[in-house]
Amino acid sequence: MGDYRDDVPAYLTIRVTAQEGPIAAFAEQEAGEAAMRYPDLMGVGIPEFFHAKEREAGGWELFGYGSDTPQGSRDSLGSVFRLRATEAEKAGDEGARRKWMAAALRMDREVVNDLRVRGERFRIVRASRFVRMGPNGPEPPRPSDPDPAEVGEAYKVGPRTKGFVVDPVTGTGLSDGILKLDLIQFVGIAPGAPQEVRDEARWALHTHPGGVLLPAVYMISERVDGSWRAHNPGASDSTPQGARDSLAYWLRVMAPFTLRLNEKKAAEYALMADRVDEKRLNVATVDGIRYRVTRVERLIRVGPDGPEGPRPSDFDPEPPVEVQTRELKAKGLWKEEDDEPAPLSERTLELKRRWEAEEARRTAVREERRKAREAAKGQGQEDGQGRGQGEGVGEGPTPV
Repeated sequence: MGDYRDDVPAYLTIRVTAQEGPIAAFAEQEAGEAAMRYPDLMGVGIPEFFHAKEREAGGWELFGYGSDTPQGSRDSLGSVFRLRATEAEKAGDEGARRKWMAAALRMDREVVNDLRVRGERFRIVRASRFVRMGPNGPEPPRPSDPDPAEVGEAYKVGPRTKGFVVDPVTGTGLSDGILKLDLIQFVGIAPGAPQEVRDEARWALHTHPGGVLLPAVYMISERVDGSWRAHNPGASDSTPQGARDSLAYWLRVMAPFTLRLNEKKAAEYALMADRVDEKRLNVATVDGIRYRVTRVERLIRVGPDGPEGPRPSDFDPEPPVEVQTRELKAKGLWKEEDDEPAPLSERTLELKRRWEAEEARRTAVREERRKAREAAKGQGQEDGQGRGQGEGVGEGPTPV
């Protein structure tokens, strides 16, 4: 007798497996509790896009960082092709170099979301984003979420999606399996969205009825006039500390510049940024606006032919680079590399001064940390030498 699972397509599979280890068990428990404390799912208006390669063993491998527009990922894929061309040139394979370079040049002039190069298939992949909401607002980071970076150093942590394989057959925990089931049935369109956006979202439920969860990312939400919204809908970080660093940067640099704050008010914002850094806060309130580091779930929809690509209604304002160049030249706005640079406006110079002051502050903080680590290391060596001479800890009474 055949197993009914033999007739179920892989993209319709949600495979739940036991998650091994105490950390995995803790994360599983937290996920279940989060579903009760933050029961409502809400879509984040701007999706995320990746460039991916189909694997012979099954699934699609993501290359790394995502982009808030499809063209951003197309440009990144073009860079991958150029790197492949350089590697082929170094290996003396002129035929491969020409093909990889031809693919890169095609990405410069055409809107291409799916193509084959030398037997390999590449695709621009779309990931929808969601947040959990509860009575007190959006879900913050969980204690089990990886958060290894020091304050101000989160940019050194790479994306958790690098090398991630989009494959519905991969096992998941029970809570993530339930979340996946919820999300693949969830349209997730913000109120007031255009009809085209709504229609395409509903159609995706039929064309790509399966899905794969990506590792969570983190963004800043803000509560204004009693309602929560994304502070910067297109931005997210791979760790909670990355989001805190983004919030601190906004408070110190961008808020005074964007809101045109006077020096007294700017100092209040900077003081709150210091508190965010010192206590690694996930919540901060300034000028009546409450900011919160928010956990964001991501889902890539999967259908018979693999992961979903960009939708026609997705925000994609920039054309390929060669098309941009032609348009700028036609308007007389293109400047060659040897042209005189345009003078900076006073507003731009103001932003430059604030950015440089923040960089100087961060450099000073890193130097203080380095000195503190060296001092602690030196103290440890001295303590070790002292113990070796029979002093302090470990020395007992002399036997009689």
